[in-house]
Amino acid sequence: MNLIRSYRNWRVYRDTVAELGRLSNRQLHDLGIVRDEIKMVARKAI
Repeated sequence: MNLIRSYRNWRVYRDTVAELGRLSNRQLHDLGIVRDEIKMVARKAI
């Protein structure tokens, strides 16, 4: 069970980083995020 949860969390993290990474700096700014914060924001999404 723990392994499945860890895998799902990793997928959410990876997908969030990928989606935010595709945004332009302007789009990130509109969301209140700078490019250096993408991984931190993705961790919070889990």
